[in-house]
Amino acid sequence: MPLTTMQRRSLAHLAQPGSDMEALAREAAPVIVRGDGVHVVDETGKRYIEACAGQGAAAFGFSESRLADAADRQMRALPYYHLFNRTHPPAIELAEALVRIAPGAAEDDPLTRVLLLSSGAEANDTALRLVWSYFDAIGQPGRRKIISFDRSSHGSTIATASVSGLPWPRDGSDPIRMLCRHATTPHAYRARRDDETEEAFAARMAAALEALILTEGPETIAAFLAEPVQIGGGVLIPPRSYFPRVEALLRRFGILIVMDEVLCGFGRTGPSWGCEAQGLRPDMLTCARALSAAYQPIAALLMREPIHDVLRAQNRRFGVFEGGSHGAHPVACAVAIEALRIYEADGIAAHVARVSPTFLAALATLRTHPLVGDVRGIGLAAGVELVADQAGRIPFDPARRMGARVAASCQAVGLMVGAVEDCIVLTPPLIIRDAEIEELTARFRRGLDAIWEEEVNAGAG
Repeated sequence: MPLTTMQRRSLAHLAQPGSDMEALAREAAPVIVRGDGVHVVDETGKRYIEACAGQGAAAFGFSESRLADAADRQMRALPYYHLFNRTHPPAIELAEALVRIAPGAAEDDPLTRVLLLSSGAEANDTALRLVWSYFDAIGQPGRRKIISFDRSSHGSTIATASVSGLPWPRDGSDPIRMLCRHATTPHAYRARRDDETEEAFAARMAAALEALILTEGPETIAAFLAEPVQIGGGVLIPPRSYFPRVEALLRRFGILIVMDEVLCGFGRTGPSWGCEAQGLRPDMLTCARALSAAYQPIAALLMREPIHDVLRAQNRRFGVFEGGSHGAHPVACAVAIEALRIYEADGIAAHVARVSPTFLAALATLRTHPLVGDVRGIGLAAGVELVADQAGRIPFDPARRMGARVAASCQAVGLMVGAVEDCIVLTPPLIIRDAEIEELTARFRRGLDAIWEEEVNAGAG
């Protein structure tokens, strides 16, 4: 199909992050011009079910007028301001709202301080810098190492790319890599032994983390950075007792816990926060994306009061606190405030609880497909792992790029999905309805069938 004028313009000048640049040179990406509920529409009028909610971000889909109205009102009142020795009402109100709903809000030592930023990567990057500042301030400057999972993805800044376990965020640009250590991901499909109970698997994975800490030296480790559920790694769900074991371990060694809720937060995995479902109390928490339902770029870093007190003391010694000129942008804050109101007013958590069983059961029907090895999920997040051999759980040769091929096949039939290597990731808008789940699954099956037919024909040839 010939390229449209807009596609040619895109190829001529636009660098696209997170994209296969060689594939784009062969076949340009669709140009999306508008959205409607869980659908997006390209310039030719073709409609797609956006089964990833645009990187797991557009929680309310693509046509929520209440968020547009909130942006318009704030744009007319105060279109921009900053927090450098000044403040403004939207930032204050948003910080208060986040503290009220933060995990552990009713417990001792809750998350009471909020730093507003512009992206999840920036929030995670800032968390790492503040962790190092914290240990400097309390006289433990030797604590510099960060532990994350070997299938983690925490952002694209130098620090967050370096700490990520998956290879593509780093792209060879990881100058602080010597400070990062990776724990084995509790990935049941790949790591759990056939004769192992869930509890035994959790104990073995926690013991492996302890062995890593002892090998490195607890006095050298500053923080453990993790997603409660590794959506970015392929929707990898830890066994139930894993994180409680890990928290006890980290507390014993004085290692800070930083929870990356950029994808899990605001009901994606069931409760408002993924760490609540996993029974974990973080020292710091980052969130973004669904914070504004992706209608404005905004993120937040929440921390406990004792940590903030230490950092405030550091501020007196070294000068200004971390921040950026677009952090706490008043328009983004206003949209986020309205998004939090919508979560509560529309009962989004209850809706997710109602449709999640339908979503997961529908996708489970794909387990018998010859390309599928595993289907796993929680809330409205699911991963469908593709394998060359189901019985042996043998993956495809990476050179065959099976995940990318299936994603392209789904796109051809009007379904946008994500691919993490050979795992198809689905994180639809939280407003998705039963009929849309049925259609999503039907299109996904058609996408898989088309690739399977190619495989059969190639084998026959």
